[in-house]
Amino acid sequence: MAVVSLTPRALYEEVAELLRQRIFSRELTPGSWIDELKLAEEYGISRTPLREALKVLATEGLVTMKVRRGAYVTEVNEKDLTDVYHLLSLLESDAAGVVAAHATAPQLKQLQDLHNQLEKAAGNREKFFQINEEFHMRLLEIANNRWRDQMVADLRKVMKLNRHNSLLKSGRIEESLAEHRAIMQALTAHDAVAAMQRMREHFSNGLEAAA
Repeated sequence: MAVVSLTPRALYEEVAELLRQRIFSRELTPGSWIDELKLAEEYGISRTPLREALKVLATEGLVTMKVRRGAYVTEVNEKDLTDVYHLLSLLESDAAGVVAAHATAPQLKQLQDLHNQLEKAAGNREKFFQINEEFHMRLLEIANNRWRDQMVADLRKVMKLNRHNSLLKSGRIEESLAEHRAIMQALTAHDAVAAMQRMREHFSNGLEAAA
């Protein structure tokens, strides 16, 4: 059998991550055309790995491929947002119920520590986004269902296309913090029903602010 040489990470995956971060940071804005030639020159690569990277991002919903027109950063419409928030609400409320029922004291402390960091980051929107995502992802890790984790990770990538709008609503950060406090209260009380309900409310209010 021939020996197969594997690299730690394929070039197209590295390029996909670079483009992913440029999309999330709004350097590549929703609806904008992606200049493949310019990017290939900038990264010093051929267009083949770049196109493979764009296919990955298209699968994730971050890029839209248009026949004979090339690749564009996806624009999230109202239905997209509604659908994504609906699914995230179902998946993450279920995870919250599992955590409330089964989390250990050290695991709940990890969530409480992240919540405390979130409280302190209220005046820094970018840091708030970052810690908020860390909180949600840690809750999912504790719930321990890798298939749910995979679905949520993909949905959150699409949600990030609109994330800068979600907290622009006046007072939304304060509202989000209050919702997180209610979630933490239900989790620490091991009240699975309340934890699920508080998480559903969190996503419902988040959708209203983002729409």
